Amino acid sequence: MKKVLIAGLFLGVSGCSFAPTYTRPDLPTAAQYREKTAEEGHWVPFKPTAETARTWWKAFHDPVLDDLEHSGLVANQNLLAALARLDQGRSLAREQWANLWPVIGASATHQKTKISEHTMIFPVQNYPAFQTNQVQLDLNYELDIWGALRNAAHAADAQARASADDLATLALSTEAEIALDYESLRALDVELSETEKLVNSWADNRTLTAVLVTGAEAAIPDQAQADLNWQVARQQLNELRLQRERMEHALALLVGSNPEEFHIASVAAELPTPLHPVPGMPSILLERRPDVVSAEEKVKAANANIGVAKAAWFPVFNLTAYSGYGNTGYGPLMVAPNRLWSFGPTLSLPLFNGGQIAAANDLARAQWEESVANYRNTVLEAWREVEDQLAALRELEEEAEAARGASKAAQLALEQARLRFEGGLANRFDVLQAERTAALALTGATQLRLRALASSIVLVKALGGGWSDSDSSAAAKPHSPAGAPS
Repeated sequence: MKKVLIAGLFLGVSGCSFAPTYTRPDLPTAAQYREKTAEEGHWVPFKPTAETARTWWKAFHDPVLDDLEHSGLVANQNLLAALARLDQGRSLAREQWANLWPVIGASATHQKTKISEHTMIFPVQNYPAFQTNQVQLDLNYELDIWGALRNAAHAADAQARASADDLATLALSTEAEIALDYESLRALDVELSETEKLVNSWADNRTLTAVLVTGAEAAIPDQAQADLNWQVARQQLNELRLQRERMEHALALLVGSNPEEFHIASVAAELPTPLHPVPGMPSILLERRPDVVSAEEKVKAANANIGVAKAAWFPVFNLTAYSGYGNTGYGPLMVAPNRLWSFGPTLSLPLFNGGQIAAANDLARAQWEESVANYRNTVLEAWREVEDQLAALRELEEEAEAARGASKAAQLALEQARLRFEGGLANRFDVLQAERTAALALTGATQLRLRALASSIVLVKALGGGWSDSDSSAAAKPHSPAGAPS
């Protein structure tokens, strides 16, 4: 019996597999990104080295942002839910691997049976009742000759790895969203400060106009227009305050805090410089994006499931055995005469099932084709996102630079207006107009700076978490040949 069991274990472990040999799906790739600046030159392929630490936001040198990012990674409820899903996937994978091992159990029964005195039994007994006692060990082992169990386990492993990559994708998205919302909050602080200046300027303009109307130096419509401008500025200020409160609430949700207890102090400071990819950044850098890796793991899982479906055409071999003791009386149970055992293989082969197995094979193949299409689409979508943000970053930075120059010019004009007013060469209305122009110019420059900054943050996300200096000098990364399971 021991030799047969060992032989069965060997067959189960070393059986064949009907899963196609996995190769990465073919995908057209470019040697470089189309959106690049002339001084960056050609971008080289990527060869993975040490994994980039997920602290790209530290380049902004903002301790408040650092704290928010840390809180978001440990307390965001969506991330905690994704972590639970990852644990579920790993548990399912362990469960599938456990199917490769024999199932051994123990059982004990004590049963007393009363027979009707009017039941015809042979031979005739003098008593109408008897009891059964039994203890035994049971063994059931499915021989994985065709690799169905191993392929199912490999598929579960791939799904678990995909869950881990989905968690990383969500973490990266959370990091980017926190940074975007925080920098938007800081931009609102600048806009609020400048809009308050606008309100004060229009209030002074309204007061001066009222004085002129009283002295018959201005008409009633001038007073109405002054009132209108002041009221519109007040509306803009209230709207910006509402936007800031909502942005705080959004940040509170991202970091897992109660909005009632969450507050970030206002700081009307200049926004940080947008992040820039290093010169020579590799065009295949996006292949480390966790959503791309997750999509490929799902292709691997579908590839293994093809082997599971094909194995259903072949017979299933099981080894079953039990050994123990039993009697039908009150005497000793575990003695040699009461010993019992059973051992033997079983075979089951589907003969007719109405096309169920063929349908399962077609389903597995179709699921593989779907996973391949999803993988290719994920890579193409990643490429598009990078191209979009590179183009946006280039154009928005040029716009932001022009807006910054305009803001400096408006500030200089304001200083000159004040000097002229102090020298008696201009009136108060000229100064107020220059103040409003400077405030609007700074607000516009801040909005464009925020858009450029947002593009750089989304670019970090699109490239899987940033880049490092070592990426620019990385050597070529070999690719697996294309193939499709048959």
